[in-house]
Amino acid sequence: MSFEDALRALEDVVRRLESGEVPLDASIDLYEQGEKLRQHCQARLDAAQSRIEKIVAGPDGKATGTAPFDAES
Repeated sequence: MSFEDALRALEDVVRRLESGEVPLDASIDLYEQGEKLRQHCQARLDAAQSRIEKIVAGPDGKATGTAPFDAES
């Protein structure tokens, strides 16, 4: 499942839970489904972040290579 599909499904779960119209047992099942979707989305985000690299420019302005993404810069 793509990140976007999982996120849409998670948003649907949240909407249904917030509506207050779902019986308790169904709410618990929805919550469990939502947690699995959240974990899937988080794993996809973590994997994407680990692949992000920034371009390192040399003194002449040309790319000299890549460096790992640094979330704090």
